[in-house]
Amino acid sequence: MGLFDFIKDEFVEVIDWVEKDNNTVLWKFPDRDMNIKYGAQLTVRESQTAVFFDEGRLADVFEPGRFELVTQNLPLTTTFRNWDKGFKSPFLADVYFISLKTFTNLKWGTPNPILMRDPEFKQVRIKAHGTYFIKVNDISKFMNNYAGTNSVVKIAGLEESLRNIVSQHFAESLAEAKISVLDMAANYTELGEQIVPILQKEFEPFGLELVKFQIASTSLPKEVLEFYDKMTNMNMVNDMNKFQQFQQSQAIEKAADNPGGGAGEGIGMGMGMGMANMMMNQQNQQNQANPQPVEKVQTKEEIMSMLKDLGDLLKNGILTQEEFDAKKKELLARL
Repeated sequence: MGLFDFIKDEFVEVIDWVEKDNNTVLWKFPDRDMNIKYGAQLTVRESQTAVFFDEGRLADVFEPGRFELVTQNLPLTTTFRNWDKGFKSPFLADVYFISLKTFTNLKWGTPNPILMRDPEFKQVRIKAHGTYFIKVNDISKFMNNYAGTNSVVKIAGLEESLRNIVSQHFAESLAEAKISVLDMAANYTELGEQIVPILQKEFEPFGLELVKFQIASTSLPKEVLEFYDKMTNMNMVNDMNKFQQFQQSQAIEKAADNPGGGAGEGIGMGMGMGMANMMMNQQNQQNQANPQPVEKVQTKEEIMSMLKDLGDLLKNGILTQEEFDAKKKELLARL
């Protein structure tokens, strides 16, 4: 290697950035502290901008295009160094490339349920998640207030930094909107548009623009969903007697599946007698619905069958011993 080749290798002649992925927001040109040759070629592609720092100060910004780095194209750097117009020596500068494209599908979510007032449920806790789009719109603010001296900034790191800001202000916006949780799904778009200017105030100091904010879904606590489902079912039932019988039969099935699990206590002390009376009332309603010319007398087989059913209720813990004995005495008196 000759002296000329050695000197040539100490100068940067071509400066550009070919993005290898879609996840990089900022990338520092790896100059290895070499001087940039006077007249070097700088290429800035669409959706990029190149930023020159001279001795730690933001000097020149280059928009998309191809540039020959000469004194005329480096007005601020030239001013900082007090170069004469005819100066044609190599110079040292830090060069950063920033992507100006819109980064989509950044994730956000509420880490904890949000407590809000609701016109239907009074107070309710909900969780939500969705996506948002951002881009860099102020180079100076982004470099000074966020990127700093980092040689690479990935969108994943930026997303992590903004997550708490987004979730906090979403909670505030949701409380101010005063939309019932039952109507929230129909207002996702409107609610997202209301949140954008609120979040933009938080993003602006970092030189970022919130392009779009989307709510993907909201969810209610399990107990609220169960209550809502029960109310829906009740609204669909025309015969409340049948609905109550259905609920009581479900309670019996659960108790029968777990006779030793205290299910009988959970149903209530009066539930057993209520079930026995329901059985008798159901039989009486059937008799009333189908009246006979002569009053029907229960047969011995029917009474014995009912005694057997009462025994099952006692075995499963639905009836207490006292309730069983009282109903047994009543039935045996009919024999």
